[in-house]
Amino acid sequence: MCFLLLLLFFGALSKVDCETHSLRYLYTATSGIPNFPEFVDVGMLNGQEISYYDSITKKKVPKQDWMKENFNQEYWDSSTKTDQEAERLYKINIQSAMKRFNQTKGVHIFQTRYGCDWDEETGITDGFHQSGYDGEDFLVFDLKTLSWIALVPQAVQTKRMLDSDPSYNYRERYHLTEECIYWLKNYVDYGRSTLRRTVSPSVSLLQKTPSSPVTCHATGFYPSRVMVTWQKDGQDFHEDVELGEALPNDDGTFQNSVHLTVKPEEWKNNQYQCVVQGSGIKEYFIKVLTEKEIQTNWGKTNRGVNYSPIIGVVVSLLLVLVVVVAAVGVVIWKKKRSRNGDVPANSSEGGSNSSTYIFQQEVLD
Repeated sequence: MCFLLLLLFFGALSKVDCETHSLRYLYTATSGIPNFPEFVDVGMLNGQEISYYDSITKKKVPKQDWMKENFNQEYWDSSTKTDQEAERLYKINIQSAMKRFNQTKGVHIFQTRYGCDWDEETGITDGFHQSGYDGEDFLVFDLKTLSWIALVPQAVQTKRMLDSDPSYNYRERYHLTEECIYWLKNYVDYGRSTLRRTVSPSVSLLQKTPSSPVTCHATGFYPSRVMVTWQKDGQDFHEDVELGEALPNDDGTFQNSVHLTVKPEEWKNNQYQCVVQGSGIKEYFIKVLTEKEIQTNWGKTNRGVNYSPIIGVVVSLLLVLVVVVAAVGVVIWKKKRSRNGDVPANSSEGGSNSSTYIFQQEVLD
């Protein structure tokens, strides 16, 4: 197995290139959000959006040039029909979820995350299928026991329904460990030149007001594995530092931010600097924290770009990727697991459409 070594607490910046690939799908159904899609399906390969569908456009579209070049219109038409059926069922699903939680109105989100991983070096594969409601885990499929785990009492009915047919769970395992992997490998082959490219980050120091944290913002880099650290007088500094995580940009690159909370007199009397290193890029990108380097929109101290638009872009990108959550201030999923997983795939894209039937019993009642 390959590992990304983040030796941030040992005074070192180390990296090991990783050949693990991932295929993720995220289905999101919403209720109570005006002028926003009631259903969205996002496909992700190695953290890059590759396909998209929503209930407003009602059309599945490629999000990468290589996806458009390698799959004909018949493929996208078929995928569109699958998503249109998923949309119909998910609208029923979220109403069923509201019923189980004794809710009649308000903003609610039901999601299913589905996908698989493949280590190209070792051949090891894995898969997952999880569902959540209003930011809480709801139901998860256990590949080892071939059974569903209800994570809240309201999910017990669904667990019993799905587990009542053993052949259904065997098919689910097949979709996760065979079909999904098949499509993952195909997508990796089609997009290999894009996936293996390296793009250097652009680094900025941002601050909203003189009393706000100073943010080291790295953006435009690829792949997503990047290390962003603060140093004080040449040594890694972890106190009063809030780490961020890589988030996707709409052009297929990524961004990350790390926040430093120290008083101005502290960083003016010591040398603080932000150090960024991207995967596959030998050079370090360093920004020394000085008043001149800080970009802000406070008063007349604007020395570069406006901080607020940057934050607006970040929020917009979050909306595109996670679909609904930023709009309503709800956390998509509690990070109870170390694995990043995402949603259901339809059969034309390397996955089961079983996730669209999470509430099948109530749909049929």
